[in-house]
Amino acid sequence: MATLALAVTDGMLHFELSLAYEVFGTDPTGVADPWYSVVLCGPRAVRVGRFRLEPDHGLDHLPRAHTVIVPGWADVEVDPPADLVDAVRAAHEAGARVASLCTGVFVLAAAGLLDGKRATTHWVHAEALAARYPRVNVDPDVLYVDNGSVLTSAGKSAAMDLCLHLIRRDHGSSVANAAARRLVVPPHRDGGQAQFVTTPVPAPDNHPLADLFPWVIARLDQPLTVEDLARQARMSSRNLGRHFRSVTGTTPLQWLLTQRIRHAQELLETTDDSVEAIATATGMGTATTLRRHFNRTVGVPPDTYRRTFRSWTGPGADDGADDGGRRTTG
Repeated sequence: MATLALAVTDGMLHFELSLAYEVFGTDPTGVADPWYSVVLCGPRAVRVGRFRLEPDHGLDHLPRAHTVIVPGWADVEVDPPADLVDAVRAAHEAGARVASLCTGVFVLAAAGLLDGKRATTHWVHAEALAARYPRVNVDPDVLYVDNGSVLTSAGKSAAMDLCLHLIRRDHGSSVANAAARRLVVPPHRDGGQAQFVTTPVPAPDNHPLADLFPWVIARLDQPLTVEDLARQARMSSRNLGRHFRSVTGTTPLQWLLTQRIRHAQELLETTDDSVEAIATATGMGTATTLRRHFNRTVGVPPDTYRRTFRSWTGPGADDGADDGGRRTTG
């Protein structure tokens, strides 16, 4: 039986820890052999959120595990405990596969396991990770990254995606899909899929473009240009660009494209409209144009995105067989 160790210490996030324990704690089919023997490894009784946990073993047990999971780390502004970092490094050197969930990546980075490698975390913490560990190639736009023996995920639901990905690697798609059905979650979201973070519309009363944003959102089906936006805002194109950069952190065209993609996501999730119809409704013009921009921005084609969100809702749903054209990581 393969040992899967959850590395715990004070300051871990209880959501990611509980999620991993739930995913790996039970064989959803009753026939996968060997299934995981899940153990908690920590230096002592630890505080995780509002809970007190008694680990099964000390951190020195980590090198005996086949897989080590490092849950989210609460305070990313301080260095993770040296004993945890050393134990995770020792486990990897002993041959263990090591995966982090959300901000657990800071532990892996401190251990040097991500030097020269691509990694991800929750987009909120990506900048801090890149600044503290410049040798890590931080990608804030994906759900998870598989480097073989070292894996990292973004936060919350992306941590679930990575856990199911590990089951798929170890036991195949049918077992991973059974686990997803038991947990009532999508059976597969590719790691290269974006974290679905879209450029928000700022508060309506605290910037010079307050009236422009809702005007644009109501006209996404139209072929708007920078000149159109500048005319509506009653300013020059250059002045518009300066205000956009100040308010949104990006250019008018990039912001407009993000809103079109965001609207396309909503239509794919909530309607049965064809890709051609959605291209028209979002101002993309043609299905080819929509597919190109959608795939580049989100990381998967529109059809794959729709299946991800709409094919898993019941027992008769699609098992999430592999789709052609998906990006892979690692």
